[in-house]
Amino acid sequence: MLIPVTAEDVARARRRIYIWGAVATLVVLASGGYLYKRYMDPLKAQESFDAGTRYFKIARYNQAILSFDRAIALKSDLVDAYLLRGKSYVGNAEPEKSLPDFSKVIELHPTDPTGWVERGAAYLELNNFQAAISDATHAIQADPKKAAAYNLRGAAYRKSSDPKKALDDFNKAVELDPSADNYFQRGATYQVLGEHRLAIADFTEVVKRIPDLGPALFARAESRRAIGDLEGAAKDYRMGRTLDGK
Repeated sequence: MLIPVTAEDVARARRRIYIWGAVATLVVLASGGYLYKRYMDPLKAQESFDAGTRYFKIARYNQAILSFDRAIALKSDLVDAYLLRGKSYVGNAEPEKSLPDFSKVIELHPTDPTGWVERGAAYLELNNFQAAISDATHAIQADPKKAAAYNLRGAAYRKSSDPKKALDDFNKAVELDPSADNYFQRGATYQVLGEHRLAIADFTEVVKRIPDLGPALFARAESRRAIGDLEGAAKDYRMGRTLDGK
């Protein structure tokens, strides 16, 4: 027996078809939008990161921070954006603001010493010497050949009035990387310990690498004066003044 179909039944069926069709269309559009966003966001994040990197290189730190903000908002696991935003805060004389970014770098890459060294350096800027020593130690555990970590820990030990421990670290830093900064820091530590002949030798290595570095000449002059080499001290002092344009 056939059941009569009324005009209202037909209209109701058509409405159901229309609704389901609309729902299907919305699902397709939403899926397409989601896939498009997933495709585009990393590209836009990279563009913002690249812009931030350019600003960072020319020391325009406020603009760099804004660019890294956008990059991180688009791609929350972009570790280099956190790293450079943290370094931008340090460059902008705001080391306390850098700490969350360097902590995020550590969270994302705990076995990479970079985040530990950068956060430790920020703590050193803030005169939190124990925190700086702790982070430097973590960096050394992550990579025992990371010269910058020994340099950082040595600086923190020296500032916390433990120059003997500082000297051990600077010896290791020079062994791993005989750079001007590592020699300078070890020389400064020898000065604190009253070992002025050894300090002079290190400052001389610095001057060999960077002949126009005034601070190395002034530091060597100080140690030369301490051992009674007044002529050598005067010569270094005059050269340093000339380089400083005074």
